[in-house]
Amino acid sequence: MPHSIVMLIAGLALLIVLRLLIRDKARATWAFLFLWLVVSLGNLLVGVLSAGYGWAAEAAVWLFVFGGPAALALISARLSSRG
Repeated sequence: MPHSIVMLIAGLALLIVLRLLIRDKARATWAFLFLWLVVSLGNLLVGVLSAGYGWAAEAAVWLFVFGGPAALALISARLSSRG
């Protein structure tokens, strides 16, 4: 399984765990966004510094890896606040 897909699954798992553990959905969303930013930036740095990928290529992947779960977190927070 490609590493990017593993990272996406990890992001979604982190979002689910935080939404289950933290009752305040807004706080859970912000906690997720902060933690996921740190994890995904760490992944970007490992890709550039250890794996030898270029900054531009790794940044494009980072947008996908961070942006997908982050967008889902924001959308789910928005939808749950309506109800």
